[in-house]
Amino acid sequence: MIKKLLTTAFILILAAQTFAAAEVSNEAKLQYNRGVDLYRTGQFEEAASAFKQAITLDSNYIDAYYNLGVVLEQLNKNNEALSVFKQIIVRQPNDYEAIYNAASLSHRLGQEDNAKQYLSIIPSTSQIFTKAQQLAASMDTDIQTIKAQQKAKLMATSPKFPQTNGSYGNLISPTGITTDKQGNIYVASFSSNSITKISPAGERKIFVKSSKLNGPMSMVSDNNGNIYVANYLANNVIKITPTGEISQVIGNVQKPYCLHIDSDMLFISSQGGNSVIRYKL
Repeated sequence: MIKKLLTTAFILILAAQTFAAAEVSNEAKLQYNRGVDLYRTGQFEEAASAFKQAITLDSNYIDAYYNLGVVLEQLNKNNEALSVFKQIIVRQPNDYEAIYNAASLSHRLGQEDNAKQYLSIIPSTSQIFTKAQQLAASMDTDIQTIKAQQKAKLMATSPKFPQTNGSYGNLISPTGITTDKQGNIYVASFSSNSITKISPAGERKIFVKSSKLNGPMSMVSDNNGNIYVANYLANNVIKITPTGEISQVIGNVQKPYCLHIDSDMLFISSQGGNSVIRYKL
């Protein structure tokens, strides 16, 4: 179901309750309302264009994302719709309606594991839980079973670090740290432009030492084992594959300092630019 029409008066009335909506620009609201009108008359392609324009004008316009996802589903553009609902989840991780839609689309696209991951997030207290259970039933399971399976999978892939206090010494100017699913630890060296790999048993080796590393700071890993490095002195962010291949992900970042990954979004703090950059992987 598409979200309701938003008018300036409506936004003002709800300003005390919905801060995010109150921040929506008039230009974005005009495009949003235009999209709702076009949707109601069955002009889905034009409605999608209007909602995209609303999002361009306000990148955090949640209702515009939601309606765009609904319209893209109407147009049988399920992959695009799924990407849109993922954008909502990145911005509002507790939007269970968006999470349910992402699960439904994943199921429709044959991505059963992803569908189950989304369903496992939805709590029994959510208004969408009954529909989520029905979707799980269509997959010959239920949410309780899915949650148990996800928990078991997480425990099976938990890092195998020593479960005691301790330290790793004799590292040269250590900065960023990240890990992989096998329990290996990766430590960046700012001054030697290298990354050391430490196994769960404590064995060390140089994982990467390259001219493409230039003042590495923060590091973060994705679910595929790729490592992203904030290259402080090179003003860029690079990706290192599990086999050690290096490529630039994003350039012209002024003094990148910290990195964070949420779903398929990479966040980069730019110390030189006094900003945080959002980048879709």
